[in-house]
Amino acid sequence: MDPLMEEEEYNWREVILPSLIPVVPEPELEGETGERRRGRDIIIAVDHGPNSKHAFHWAITHFCRLADTVHLVHAVSTLKNQIVYDTTQVLMEKLAVEALEVAMVKSKARIVEGDAGRTICKEAERLKPAAVVLGTRGRSLMQSMLQGSVSEYCFHNCKTAPVIIVHGKEAGEESVV
Repeated sequence: MDPLMEEEEYNWREVILPSLIPVVPEPELEGETGERRRGRDIIIAVDHGPNSKHAFHWAITHFCRLADTVHLVHAVSTLKNQIVYDTTQVLMEKLAVEALEVAMVKSKARIVEGDAGRTICKEAERLKPAAVVLGTRGRSLMQSMLQGSVSEYCFHNCKTAPVIIVHGKEAGEESVV
């Protein structure tokens, strides 16, 4: 994969999620920072696979905190396929509800057209999030080198935020805590 060019345009569609607004109490601790009150933007790259869902669960359980906003990003080859859009919208709605129930965080969702690694990095440039969270497919080093790896691409090319790569479930629970 080639590095993302600065002026490169890309297409996207906002996903309209159900209106879920968490009630965020005013901070009571003297030492709380403004960032903690306002919350952080966190990108979670999602697809329809189990490792993506595992990374999502890890992020909302271990990383997100009250007042954060989770930005769900899903990359597709074309936005013209209505079936893919509808299926992804249903997935993102379920994840948004789960994020609210588990971590009391707001969610926004976007389906972007193009290469997954590039579009995730482009969204990171746009949002300047606290972190980008994504899962892995659990490929070996040789398979990743031959076929390419979205997580590896993002790790090397997302310059505006730290990238958190959550290993798949088959790696064992001790790898996610």
